[in-house]
Amino acid sequence: MTFQQIRYTAVDGIATITLNRPEKLNAVTSVLIQELLAAFEAADADDAVRVVIVTGAGRAFCAGADFSAGTQTFDGARRGRPEPDGEHRDGGGLVSLRIYDLKKPVVAAINGPAVGFGITMTLPMDIRIASSAARIGFVFARRGVVPEACSTWFLPRLVGMQRAAEWVYTGRVFDAAEALVGGLVSRVVAPEALLPTAQALAREIADHTSGVSVALARQMMWKLLGADHPMEGHRLDSRGMDWTGR
Repeated sequence: MTFQQIRYTAVDGIATITLNRPEKLNAVTSVLIQELLAAFEAADADDAVRVVIVTGAGRAFCAGADFSAGTQTFDGARRGRPEPDGEHRDGGGLVSLRIYDLKKPVVAAINGPAVGFGITMTLPMDIRIASSAARIGFVFARRGVVPEACSTWFLPRLVGMQRAAEWVYTGRVFDAAEALVGGLVSRVVAPEALLPTAQALAREIADHTSGVSVALARQMMWKLLGADHPMEGHRLDSRGMDWTGR
């Protein structure tokens, strides 16, 4: 599988997806979106892959959308990306939904600045580990747009409404320490320790757990975030569930 804007490797049960536009701080393009979708599809279809790690090349994780096309950035038709049946589908949302439905746990290794889509894409991932060099921002309000990639569903569920509101309404950029206090990331480590830490966690899952058990548990926990009553969890505990979460 050949990619232009990401790197994909799968070794000893761990797939690693690296955003690979370091000269552009890994800013997102339509090509990168399509390659992310293909990479997650490949990881999900490969029974040898137990865990997926996502990180960025160079000094940034992801600087958000690439606005180098100016006013044409959001004009899919003019850029050769007409929407099917004229319906707009947020590319970031497609990535988030694909991650949400994944059978494999996903670990984000946030190695540097992660703003806009650079942080919202990590919300449906299971565990976020940040480098102390990371800077995070839900900067949409400062760009005159609204949050994307299904982040208004994920973020309040992960960090609570009050914290989510502060970060989204101000659009300010904050450091990894604040992300840790707010529960957005599980730990903060030195830059040189980031990938080894993510890999050690992935190795723990890959080497010591049942793939079917982890896959089912992942789906049960994510799907039950929208449940109205714990009885729904009891029913799933009793009968299991299919991969669509029904």
